[in-house]
Amino acid sequence: MSKSMRINLKPGERIFLNGAVVRVDRKVTLELMNDVSFLLESHVLQVEDTTTPLRQLYFAVQAMLIDPRNAQAAYGLFREQIGALQAVVETPEILEGLEQVQILVARERLYDALRQLRCLFPLEDAILTKEAAPARASTPRAPRATVLESTL
Repeated sequence: MSKSMRINLKPGERIFLNGAVVRVDRKVTLELMNDVSFLLESHVLQVEDTTTPLRQLYFAVQAMLIDPRNAQAAYGLFREQIGALQAVVETPEILEGLEQVQILVARERLYDALRQLRCLFPLEDAILTKEAAPARASTPRAPRATVLESTL
C-alpha cells in the first residue's frame, strides 16, 4: 500500500484486520497508513453461502485472509479447488479470471484475489442458471388428469 486508505464503518459494523476482528460502536473512519490485510464484513461469505465452486474457492481465500495462523491449510484447499476448477471450466472469461486469482494469491494479494472472484460470480451464476433451465424443461411431467378423470 503506497498511500493511506480510508474506510468508513457504520455503528456495529466489523472489519477483519490482519486476522483480528474489530467492531465499532459508532460511525468511524479508519485510516490504514501501511500495508494491512483487511476484509469488510459485507464481503465475508458465510459457510452456508458456499453453494457454487467459485464461492467455495472464495471461502478458501477468505480463510487465508481472516485467519493467517491457519493460512497454510486454507492454501492447500485453495490449490486443490483451483486445480479442479481449471480442469473442468470451459468458459474463457472464467479461466482467465482464475489465472489472475492464482497470480494474486501467489503474490499474497488476497483482498485483490477476492475482488477478482466476486467479479466472476455473475458469470458462474449465468452458466448455472442456463444449465438448470433445460434440465427443468426436459423433465417429463405426469399427464394432468382431466375433469372427468378427477371426479371418478
